[in-house]
Amino acid sequence: MESTRQAKISRLLQKELSEIFRTQTAKTHGTVVSVSAVRVSPDLSIAKAYLSIFPSEKSQEVLESIKRSAKTIRYELAQKVRFQLRKTPELSFYIDDSLDYLENIDRLLEEK
Repeated sequence: MESTRQAKISRLLQKELSEIFRTQTAKTHGTVVSVSAVRVSPDLSIAKAYLSIFPSEKSQEVLESIKRSAKTIRYELAQKVRFQLRKTPELSFYIDDSLDYLENIDRLLEEK
């Protein structure tokens, strides 16, 4: 059960991470990274960010690049939320493949 504080921090982190990725991906034409969800641990020390990457063929390559620059992203995030949060949580990134899963289900249903 997620507490109200966890939910508020999740929304804050999702908004700020989305803005960071929007500015970074503006430089790389043709790739879009959006933050679909952020889950924060009960002690607020770890945040799991689920990313939707378009086009999905490049998703693994882009995710590896994001994981390599996780410390830089955390620093940028800390600069943005320094007045709301005392400590910025450790970030871990995962691919949110729920849209691909839905497309696959739709495709399978159309075949029948």
